[in-house]
Amino acid sequence: MRTSKRLSILFPVTMMLAVGALAACGSSGDSGGGAYGGGDSSTPSEAAESSAAPSGSAPASGAQAADLSTADTSLGTVVVDGRGMTAYYFTKDTKDSGVSACSGDCATAWPAIETTSDTPSVDGVTGTVGTIPAADGGKQITINGMPIYTFAKDMAAGDVNGQDANGVWYVIAPDGTMIED
Repeated sequence: MRTSKRLSILFPVTMMLAVGALAACGSSGDSGGGAYGGGDSSTPSEAAESSAAPSGSAPASGAQAADLSTADTSLGTVVVDGRGMTAYYFTKDTKDSGVSACSGDCATAWPAIETTSDTPSVDGVTGTVGTIPAADGGKQITINGMPIYTFAKDMAAGDVNGQDANGVWYVIAPDGTMIED
């Protein structure tokens, strides 16, 4: 009972902190142009808020999940990270530049998908997977030369709430093409 009470107190506090951090993403000081990368902090379209659970099953006990895999969502089969969270391209990134255009508040709202390996493990992803140096010193994963990200407002595996946010964030098909629907 004691643990349950602590969790019921900590969850609202944690959510308030997360909401506060995302609210700060609308400031003009980020290189991504606001929480959604397009210059304001408006929310993505309501149509993008429907989602489905990722396909496949969780790895067996002791097995490690791939850095990237695929999942079925309301937008079709898309690339997801090792936790099943939808991967996105930022159209302000430059292919094969070796750097991310998303930093500051943008990086808070759109965390880079990182790996510890020079050769990320993949399951179902057919695009060319690589890495670039991440802002925090880690290795950000790329597909077809473009850095990839998750969206902080995607709360569950298979969510696609960031799709078409300010016309600059898009989910990724397994072959590395951008899904603009």
